Amino acid sequence: MENEKQLKVSAIKNGTVLDHIPSGQLFKVIDILHLSECNNQITIGFNLESKMYGRKGIIKIADRYFADEELNYIALVAPNATVNIIKDFEVVEKKKLSIPDTVVGTVKCGNPVCVTNHEPIKTIFKTVVKDGKVQLLCHYCEKTTDVNDLTIIRNSR
Repeated sequence: MENEKQLKVSAIKNGTVLDHIPSGQLFKVIDILHLSECNNQITIGFNLESKMYGRKGIIKIADRYFADEELNYIALVAPNATVNIIKDFEVVEKKKLSIPDTVVGTVKCGNPVCVTNHEPIKTIFKTVVKDGKVQLLCHYCEKTTDVNDLTIIRNSR
């Protein structure tokens, strides 16, 4: 019998767990939720093995819960991510993400001549699903940006 060694990510007593994040999108999720500015204990797993996705990311945020509106922005870059609400070490709620109809002040417009890149104006995008792919349509310049090419605005709050 082989002696198996495992490293486990510790459980959190209370808070939010974001799981099944595509590894390539993990840091965008961190930016969307402004976790670098958060003082709560945060555990991040990157490039973890996943039977369903090959590689995945996971984020555990102790003692912090998010509004559905905040979480839905994650659906832009990680539509299949799962959100688990933890209380007293137990999952008390699983949330489904849904792509928001509009995205305000979170994403930069990819058009270098867009007014939002030159004036202190919050970006506004309408989400458009075309051929199964999500794109963002800028309210000001009408440029379409693919969600794979998003640049997150760090100080959008």
